[in-house]
Amino acid sequence: MIYLDNHATTQCDPLAAEKMLPWFCEFFANPHSSHTAGQVAAEGIERAIASIASNLNIAADKIVITSGATESNQLAIRGALTHPRQKRRHLVSVASEHPAVLDVLKDLERDGFQVTLVPVIPQGNSDRSTRPDAGIVDMDRLSEAITDDTALVSVMWANNESGAINPMEEISELCLQRDCLLHCDATQAVGRLPVDLQSVKIDLLSATAHKFYGPKGTGFLVIGGSEKRVRLRPQLVGGGQQGGLRSGTMNPAGIIGMSTALSQATENLEDDSTRIRNLRDRLWQRLDSEIDGLILNGSSLNGDLRLSGNLNLQLPDVEGQAWVSATADILFSSGSACSGHDAAPSHVLTALGLQESQARRSVRFGVGRFNSSEQIESAAEQLIASYHQLKKLSA
Repeated sequence: MIYLDNHATTQCDPLAAEKMLPWFCEFFANPHSSHTAGQVAAEGIERAIASIASNLNIAADKIVITSGATESNQLAIRGALTHPRQKRRHLVSVASEHPAVLDVLKDLERDGFQVTLVPVIPQGNSDRSTRPDAGIVDMDRLSEAITDDTALVSVMWANNESGAINPMEEISELCLQRDCLLHCDATQAVGRLPVDLQSVKIDLLSATAHKFYGPKGTGFLVIGGSEKRVRLRPQLVGGGQQGGLRSGTMNPAGIIGMSTALSQATENLEDDSTRIRNLRDRLWQRLDSEIDGLILNGSSLNGDLRLSGNLNLQLPDVEGQAWVSATADILFSSGSACSGHDAAPSHVLTALGLQESQARRSVRFGVGRFNSSEQIESAAEQLIASYHQLKKLSA
């Protein structure tokens, strides 16, 4: 099989897996125990968090370890809005955000908070051309949406379906000027884009290891990346670990694996991005040359507003899920893995301006570090063959 779904998850980096192993059976003590073995585990965690902080250019004491980006988003958004000293009742986000953000906002809305969802730049659907900024948050509408009662703005750094990269530095400046907290779901950005939290001031930033070739079940939240004071109400209480912000026994193996994976991704970021972009572009060229009427969803492949491995395509006359099912040896998707239980068309693509039928004819490829040029050529051959077979059957 050829794996081309690296926005859903990534293969664990072999070095990260190797570094994790001793912490399962050799250094297995509870890091919160006071004995010597516990102190060894605690020191391993401390070194790993310091490494993560260094790669993000942020102080280590601003990082809270979580089970992943979904929990980080919960702690950031719900934690900020429900803190006893928080009196504002308005939140602003974007229509194309991940369900891990949008569903929290729906819950808060039911609790009496006001939520404004800002649109993204549409791509248009008249021909094969696409706007270079399609899928990026509409900055004019974002600015208009913020009021004196806005407590928090939540904008993802890069979109998991369209690959759109939002202008986080500009958004950060806007939130600083308007005196509201900024939360960023950076799940698709950390390890794939340069993330320097001294250059971009973000109050709350979520990420998860399994998107940058680390283990599943481990993530983090950066708290206090700007000059603004951030107060959070804990969402998990119990043992009082991590300063009481996130109770629960910490996982040395997962944290060390995450740290190793992030160091590897950061060290190789430029070379990986160039190689992955070339593979992505080759896949697009092969498919586009053999499938008449194929449309690129989202921003242009030529600019810097799209993740290097992202390719979201709209077929002219075949449903995306049918193509996924008919090409069993090529692993790609017809939407977000985290909303796979939902039969509705992708809200990211409809936010781009696609009709429901167009969204259902769309698929997403995520090219990653462990893909090769030989795999891309083989995948293209199989995808082209299965598409034409489907087209014959539907004729």
